[in-house]
Amino acid sequence: MKKSLLALLMLVTVFTVVISGCSGKNNTESPSGTASGTASGNGNAAEASKPVEVSVFAVQESGIDIPTNKFTTFVQDKFGIKFNWQINPSDGAKEKRQISLASGDYPDAYLLTAYIDEFSQGDVLKYGQQGVLVPLNDLIDQYAPNIKAAMEKHPEMKTLNTAPDGNIYGLGAYAECFHCSYPNKMWINTEWLKKLNLEEPKTTEEFKQMLEAFKTKDPNGNGKADEVPLSGSTEDFGVRIIPYLMNSFVYDDDRNYLNMTDGKVQSAAIKPEWKEGLTYIKSLYDAGLIDPGAFTQNAEAFKKIGENADAEILGAGAGMHPAIFINIDPGNTRSAHYNALPPLTGPKGISYTTHDAGGVSPGAKFVITNKASEEAKVALIKMVDYMFTPEGQTNAASGMKGIDWTDPVAGDVALGKDVKPVIKPIPMAEGEAPRNAGWSGMGHFYMPKEYRDTFVQATDIYSSNGYERRLYNASLLYQGHEPKELFPLWSIWIDPTEIDEASMLQTNLRNYIEQNELQFITGNKDLNKDWDAYVKGLKDLKLDRYLEILQKAYDASVK
Repeated sequence: MKKSLLALLMLVTVFTVVISGCSGKNNTESPSGTASGTASGNGNAAEASKPVEVSVFAVQESGIDIPTNKFTTFVQDKFGIKFNWQINPSDGAKEKRQISLASGDYPDAYLLTAYIDEFSQGDVLKYGQQGVLVPLNDLIDQYAPNIKAAMEKHPEMKTLNTAPDGNIYGLGAYAECFHCSYPNKMWINTEWLKKLNLEEPKTTEEFKQMLEAFKTKDPNGNGKADEVPLSGSTEDFGVRIIPYLMNSFVYDDDRNYLNMTDGKVQSAAIKPEWKEGLTYIKSLYDAGLIDPGAFTQNAEAFKKIGENADAEILGAGAGMHPAIFINIDPGNTRSAHYNALPPLTGPKGISYTTHDAGGVSPGAKFVITNKASEEAKVALIKMVDYMFTPEGQTNAASGMKGIDWTDPVAGDVALGKDVKPVIKPIPMAEGEAPRNAGWSGMGHFYMPKEYRDTFVQATDIYSSNGYERRLYNASLLYQGHEPKELFPLWSIWIDPTEIDEASMLQTNLRNYIEQNELQFITGNKDLNKDWDAYVKGLKDLKLDRYLEILQKAYDASVK
């Protein structure tokens, strides 16, 4: 899961200096109009002449040197801080964090990157109730007006960060990435549709007919039967082919296989409609329309199909975005051939799509420990509060103004419809060295949709600086296809006494479901003969107990 979020957020960072973080609402406030001053001056720099020493455990991403980073220098000056960094590479960051806590030799604060490592809800409760993490409630009330305002504007954000005992022990990333919130997209080769004089498929049966045409009618025109009608990968969230197809039969969240009906938590993977979806997908597999590698290959192998040197061979690819399987750099004409296909309608009229919080995750990426002095606590919360302003968030996540972004000029168009452009990314020149002017994921704190929508984007969706608009427009095709009721796994708090049990059940059930769906599709298990045994297996793995724990947590959150 962490690996998939890393790929997701790294993508968003790359195209985002073109927009950072990840989906929500519509803002026209200028970054320079915030209460916290401007990026070009010290604003409300700390009055004390001697900086406050603060030790911080941090995770360093590629291309960033935190101690010499321009944003680091900026916030040290602005808030009167002298950082004593404990720098950790991405690999092994979680283990090193856990070791530091277990040893008792931990710093004043942890400043993490959600898609690499962060405190889980269980961690937050455990260390908060042990007194290792200090509650932030009073600090927010006294010194963080922007954090407080954000929680009032987005009540779900306050719920996400407030433990069952009423304390806020840490802050997570609230990053509403619109295109990320519809992860299971399908991109089809529309050039092949034109060549074969085919209409865009709208139903599962028409989709099957399209794949058959891709397989048998030589759409790449090289006289060889080398076309791969449909492929995907297993490495990242949003690239598996099953959820897109299953959503024409029953809602598939591509994570925990949960449905909600009238406030009751259910398992999708035990329903008759799940069996019907597997039957359809198996029919595609049996007809040779699905690349067998789609169920085993990593992202690199998937991209080799999309980038096949001898001829264009990929008909349809599953993915949150097409850059997963095709090079979108300027000059690659293939990229424009792949366009998003809206959700298909199944035989019973079902047309769902996977929907999640788009980067909003439970847990905490920023915490203050009981080792911090009062002065350090105040300096830290003021610094993070700055990152809850549009200017502060952009400087932190995308890079400093004048280096990585600037003010828009006449003719610039914002990403969001009818939104005033506010932030204009400065693209990297070819061969340019990393600018080391922002914290990237470590700086992701508050990026609601209304903020992201103010970024300038080119209107040509196939240009390198129009890619985010391409994803945005594609996501509009999926918007509204999510069920009316969704289980909010990312924003509920499970009873502390049941967290470990729920986590174990979640892992066991998910592994079992995914292993069996593959066995049913490939024919290693028979959907008619072995279905009842599969259902019994779910029961034996305590599916009912897992649903009971989640129902309890959901009911408590509603109350």
